[in-house]
Amino acid sequence: MDYDERLARLLAHQIGLWDTIATCKREGSLDAAIRQAQANEFGVLLRHSPHLFRVCFNGKTSGKSEQRFSMAGFKTLVLPSSSPAYAHMSFDDKLAVWMKIVDPKP
Repeated sequence: MDYDERLARLLAHQIGLWDTIATCKREGSLDAAIRQAQANEFGVLLRHSPHLFRVCFNGKTSGKSEQRFSMAGFKTLVLPSSSPAYAHMSFDDKLAVWMKIVDPKP
């Protein structure tokens, strides 16, 4: 699917996307290359999405913010990175974990 189709599919399932990092320096696309990261403002997300109850993180780098959200009372889940560069798990194993985000229980 192209990007717009993927966004439409996420919205249809009431799933939003938000970057935990507002700005950083990075050469290339690997998270390991991120330098001088500045966290995105948590309050903006809460004001924009007042019904938010679950926050999932795509990989360990974004998962570093997990504690901030769980301490605020959100159900959280750190997922294996969707990046093809993360080859420690098969696609099927990643999919099994990622399916937890559509769990109907808050």
